[in-house]
Amino acid sequence: MNREEAIQNLALVVSDVASVDPAEVTEEKTFLEDLDIDSLELVELGVTVEEKFSVKIPDDVLGTLKTVGAMADFIAQRA
Repeated sequence: MNREEAIQNLALVVSDVASVDPAEVTEEKTFLEDLDIDSLELVELGVTVEEKFSVKIPDDVLGTLKTVGAMADFIAQRA
């Protein structure tokens, strides 16, 4: 999966988990500040991403993926 596909699919996952318009989910957006995803939703997002993309995101890594682009990079490198 390339990075662009990861961003597009991640936008849909974020939309489902946090009720955010997929059009608002762009690579520079931060989960906490820009998309108002709290820590519980971030964990739910991590679990959903693991299931959808068949990747494992260690708990200590999940907290470092602060932007949509960073998570898309992580997914694209492993999916």
